[in-house]
Amino acid sequence: MQQAVTADTAPPRGRSSPGDAIFATTVRASGLFVLGLLGAIIVVLAIGGMKAFRAFGPGFLISTDWDPVQMVYGAAVPIFGTVVTSVLALLMAVPLAFGIAFYLTELAPMWFRRPVSTAIELLAAIPSIVYGMWGFFVIVPIMAQYVEPFFIDNLSDLPVIGFLFDGAPFGTGILTAALILAVMVIPFIAATMRDVFETVPAVYKESAYGLGCTTWEVVRSIVLPYTRTSVVGGIMLGLGRALGETMAVTFVIGNTNRISYSLFGPGNTIASLVALEFPESQSGSLKLSSLLALGFILFVISFIVLAVSRFLLRPRLKT
Repeated sequence: MQQAVTADTAPPRGRSSPGDAIFATTVRASGLFVLGLLGAIIVVLAIGGMKAFRAFGPGFLISTDWDPVQMVYGAAVPIFGTVVTSVLALLMAVPLAFGIAFYLTELAPMWFRRPVSTAIELLAAIPSIVYGMWGFFVIVPIMAQYVEPFFIDNLSDLPVIGFLFDGAPFGTGILTAALILAVMVIPFIAATMRDVFETVPAVYKESAYGLGCTTWEVVRSIVLPYTRTSVVGGIMLGLGRALGETMAVTFVIGNTNRISYSLFGPGNTIASLVALEFPESQSGSLKLSSLLALGFILFVISFIVLAVSRFLLRPRLKT
């Protein structure tokens, strides 16, 4: 018979085995590696862009010039394009992603959920250049022939908002790029929302249904408050994908270094400008430094977005 383990024979709780020490060291090194890698990227971008920051000063952030011949560079145009396309993409993607997640978790029959979930995961796995080619050969002609002419004819003369729909219907532009970005980020946001919606304890929803709540009231009052942090995290994940997207945007945004306040006007983003101009830049040149400075600015924008999301998710103080 096996001897029962007593307090005298059991190993002390405070004593760790060599395996525990090795595991703790490994996971600690993994965490420090991530911080070190992040710090190294920041330092490389900051040092590489220092020449541009010194040459143009704070005016680099607000200048709309990008003239390699005169060696004059500014970041205002790509910053504007990056922020506008990302915000528009989220405005289109979040409601659709929420609808998909809501349908899959609350309304769809069980036999139908797996095919739709698999389709969402497949959309997330499509390379960005494929999205760009699809956008250029399919979406751009549709925008040029049907969508943009309709909005130009019916909305461009309206007061206050008419300027948003002014311009020529070329098909490429800010709105087309935002539409492609929305399609690209929908799978990430929808998959995150679906997964966190499924973590809500069934007893919570059953209790709400027992009190006579409708399906929408259950989602609004039970599911969303319970999963608020994860839902916002999924949206921020989609925003991060939109901010840094390169090839898909390059195909459809028009790649023009000027600020256009029309949704149909061409533009640029930080990622697309770097992708286009980087092969032509020489080592140590002011142009290369300006591109690295743009990369640093994109990192700062992403950090600000993350900080704002953390601020919105902070615990509310009880009074």
